[in-house]
Amino acid sequence: MEAVSAENSLVARALAIAPTGVFVGGSWRETQSDFEVLNPATGQAIAQVSDASAEDGMAALDAAVSAQESWAHTAPRERAELLRNLFEIVMERAEELAVLMTLEMGKPLVEARGEVFYGAEFLRWFSEEAVRLNGRYSTTPEGTLRIITMPRPVGPVLAVTPWNFPLAMATRKLGPALAAGCTGILKPSKLTPLTALAFAEACRRAGIPDGVVNVVATSSSAALTGPLLHDPRLRKLSFTGSTAVGKALLREAAANVLRVSMELGGCAPFIVFDDADLERAVAAAKSAKLRNMGEACNAANRFYVAHELADEFATRLATEFRGLVVGDGLDPATDIGPIITSEQLHRLRGLVSSAQMHGSQVLVGGEEIAGPGYFYRPTVLTVPDPGEPVVCEELFGPVAPVVPFDSEEQVLSWANASPVGLAAYVHTANIDRALRMSERLEAGMVGINSAAISNPAAPFGGVKHSGLGREGGSEGIAEYLETIYVGIPI
Repeated sequence: MEAVSAENSLVARALAIAPTGVFVGGSWRETQSDFEVLNPATGQAIAQVSDASAEDGMAALDAAVSAQESWAHTAPRERAELLRNLFEIVMERAEELAVLMTLEMGKPLVEARGEVFYGAEFLRWFSEEAVRLNGRYSTTPEGTLRIITMPRPVGPVLAVTPWNFPLAMATRKLGPALAAGCTGILKPSKLTPLTALAFAEACRRAGIPDGVVNVVATSSSAALTGPLLHDPRLRKLSFTGSTAVGKALLREAAANVLRVSMELGGCAPFIVFDDADLERAVAAAKSAKLRNMGEACNAANRFYVAHELADEFATRLATEFRGLVVGDGLDPATDIGPIITSEQLHRLRGLVSSAQMHGSQVLVGGEEIAGPGYFYRPTVLTVPDPGEPVVCEELFGPVAPVVPFDSEEQVLSWANASPVGLAAYVHTANIDRALRMSERLEAGMVGINSAAISNPAAPFGGVKHSGLGREGGSEGIAEYLETIYVGIPI
């Protein structure tokens, strides 16, 4: 009984840090309607959130435009200190934010805590980058002109974030935007708006000036973002989400030639060569597949294993999966939380069932768990056909298809056949092969003998249909800056 009371108290504290209105111009306001936020572990509503309209979106843009000039001319050190204040407040509220993410997204509490630290680090990293925005001075080869370049903030930014990392995706976009001198409008997913609203309140408490950060949650993204993208005052769009939606937004952004950053879908190959450390590779495969229940764009999606090791790899991975506890992320015993929606749960079940009909063998899992909530047992299956949809489609769930391969050239052709190219993982003891694969894999990020490569100090992003631009690292702030050239005769 005491444990239940403590959990209820923690849930109440978490919900209390998330206002449910829209945050515009430094103030909270209510809207004419609202929408429910559901807990995927129970299927029950946990909050009612103000449903922002197109008019609310335009009010947010008005506020961002009004604040843009003064924020751009705020001293870099002052912007840096405000971001550092924000970092400290996020860390002070780490437990409440973690519980909030677990409530609305489902991830185990230990992973939600990890996201708070990861997400907060973008604020600290870009607070340090804010004071390092440098241009250059040189002369033309002919000696007739002095060349001076200077960075300048792009202007008001629309940041559209997904449901799977509700805090980190907000900080990964707004951290560099604010450091560069841009104001912003954050439009979170309708599935997980509470964390973004709690982040908005943290911005207010940190002393971020009115209008610099605005947060509008809505049940109808297109109705809100469409007018914003067609308003010439908006100068930048940063989007994380599916490739299909990203393409649609790119078409809209073209009308005003907006600067865009697109972090889109992935289908990461996890390649294990015959000389790999098998124990290390299995541990890395488990981590790279199951982090965030597999609901991550850089999650390992398809496992290509050298024929000599394929059976043993699959058997060992299945053994690792078999002992995992599936349940509510608030339960400390839980290893794997719920799938985000019933629709996504049914999609996973369909992909696995179709693969079984075409000769794939399920070694563990392959079944959903009775609700309430949307649970799917972690699954390992061996797949004879590398063209099977369970291999080629982005899974976004705890399913690991294992496909044997015969040669380096064969696995490269399979890996690069995908239209997306976000991340790839390679396990081998041969450094020459590791470098060759890094050079030839069509992916924006490559992990060698590792499982986790994302870090605020490193550039995150993909190639091909996985998107445009980079987030994190020194490259991340460049996405929010224009280079101005001044020529002066000598």
